[in-house]
Amino acid sequence: MNFRQFGNTSLVVSEIGFGAWAIGGNAVVGNTAIGWGPADDNESSKAIKASLDAGINFFDTADFYGLGHSEKILGEAIGKMQDVIIATKVGHRDISNSIQLDYSKAYILEACNESLRRLKRETIDYYQLHSARLTHFENEACIEAMEQLIKEGKIKYWGLSLNTFKPEPEAGYLLNHHKSNGFQLVFNMINQKALPIIKDAAKKGFGIIARMPLQFGLLTGTMENDKTFPEDDHRHFRLNRDIITTVNKILDEKVWPLCNKYSISKTSLALSFILSIDGVSTVIPGIRTAKQAKENTCGIVHLEKDDVDFLASLFETDWKQVVEMMEKMG
Repeated sequence: MNFRQFGNTSLVVSEIGFGAWAIGGNAVVGNTAIGWGPADDNESSKAIKASLDAGINFFDTADFYGLGHSEKILGEAIGKMQDVIIATKVGHRDISNSIQLDYSKAYILEACNESLRRLKRETIDYYQLHSARLTHFENEACIEAMEQLIKEGKIKYWGLSLNTFKPEPEAGYLLNHHKSNGFQLVFNMINQKALPIIKDAAKKGFGIIARMPLQFGLLTGTMENDKTFPEDDHRHFRLNRDIITTVNKILDEKVWPLCNKYSISKTSLALSFILSIDGVSTVIPGIRTAKQAKENTCGIVHLEKDDVDFLASLFETDWKQVVEMMEKMG
């Protein structure tokens, strides 16, 4: 495992991290699935152990994943391990069976205490506002809360998990005001909308977490064109046959031949592309089994510049239309 400095912070993170959304289980708010279907807690614990054995030291979760269950599982498995870095998020709530955003100072302070309790930690290494919007920052209550938590020693650093399809306004505000320590953003071979943000943020010392590196499993190369998802898997309302078939055709014709050049798997190629982009600190594929922990941490290579440039060029020629299709799905 290779390690990278997380921006200008003191954190040194494994280049592959552990995305802990799926281990939260199949939580539902109202009629909306907020997870990836059922999760076996014993299997999740084995996945965490296998990840530690593979050299992963960075674990990313949120208090909304499984409505706290993901944090609880991590707390039970990792607890007070001092050589493990924990990142979590705040701001999404289940209020009367409805998903609500709450970035009030009072709620953030309260929610942080609850996350610390579930995680069995005295300090959260990196605390993130979970998709806060520009109006929340202009109000500044959420910024005040984060600064207070740092003074109280309850968090070390803080940042923002950016919006999937329109990350620019909030990123621009924090970059221009020199607030926070990093961004979590969607970045993979398909959705490259955040590439300009990565470049700007790196220049200003922000750490970068690349989430959804395998784009709901599409970039593993194992998703059949007629794949469907149960209603308790959020992909049920995010992917359809048109998206899957379009993606598979582009991958087969233009992307997967590079796997032969580097003698790596399709998953490894997808992860290697992200890690070949200057400014990326860590990539967090979702890991829910020990097998996935192994698959997501092997075969990582630094791609040649010509290949990185080629894969990046596909965003304008091929992937932008796919991202627009995904945005319409929600």
